[in-house]
Amino acid sequence: MKKKDKMLLFALPSMIGTAVFLLIPLLDVFRRSFVQGAEFAFFDNYKTIMGNEAFRLAAGNTIKFEMVCLPLLLLISLLLAVVVYGMENRWIQFLFLVPLALPSNSIAVMWRLLFDSQGIVNGFLSKLGIAQPVDFLESHAAFLVLVGTYVWKNLGYCMLLWIAGLSAIPQNIYEAAKVDGAGSFILFFKITMPNLRKSLYAVTVMSFVNSFKVFREAYLMAGNYPNDSIYLLQHVFNNWFQKLELGKLAAGSVVTALFLCTMLYAMKKLIIGRAERTEPKKAVKKKVIQEREEEAQ
Repeated sequence: MKKKDKMLLFALPSMIGTAVFLLIPLLDVFRRSFVQGAEFAFFDNYKTIMGNEAFRLAAGNTIKFEMVCLPLLLLISLLLAVVVYGMENRWIQFLFLVPLALPSNSIAVMWRLLFDSQGIVNGFLSKLGIAQPVDFLESHAAFLVLVGTYVWKNLGYCMLLWIAGLSAIPQNIYEAAKVDGAGSFILFFKITMPNLRKSLYAVTVMSFVNSFKVFREAYLMAGNYPNDSIYLLQHVFNNWFQKLELGKLAAGSVVTALFLCTMLYAMKKLIIGRAERTEPKKAVKKKVIQEREEEAQ
């Protein structure tokens, strides 16, 4: 038996498991998106979900949440990573990971104690005479609470990813730039950021994937039907699943999967693709400079 055949034989159990538990169910979801009951319905399920107000509201809220929380998390975690990376005390990195280890149930209870109409925050504001008691989780302020929850919980994880990228940058580049008189601003935008481009892609993708896990906190805090501002796609899918509306659930899953794949591809082209286009130009420019220096000598 050839070496290649032996390798395929060892990989066969994993391939079978992937097919049974991943590929076949995905294909079945795609099939069900064209079926209503026992009849083939063509694109009726897709027309139904596109005309569904709950689905449109959830899709809009999900996109809005991504547009707000992703840039916010990336920016704060990057600035924090730059500050923490220069510190000698490594225990600070561990402290920022504590929120990630907290159970979702504990976070939901804590937020209830803080932001309920009879919670700690309302009690504090009432004593100061600033505002009347407000149930933050039942108003449009719930969106800010959810964004804050996501950023607070994932800040330490993203910070560590940035720190890993920072540690891969050679320190002699910074030393040479400082000798030439470069300040902190120039060092950050001319050396740090260009060398963190690949780390940016990794952090962005991981943050994008983790953003869909915030449904756990949203569901535990506000239930199946929360305030309209935090009614996400996961709420729609969960409600359709409970009602066994499998056709709409399958069609919505296919549309969401296509959207996610498009977003991930766009991120890759925008971040990695741009780096791949600029690297050959930098190489040519460096070669030209070296040739001119040799001619001058």
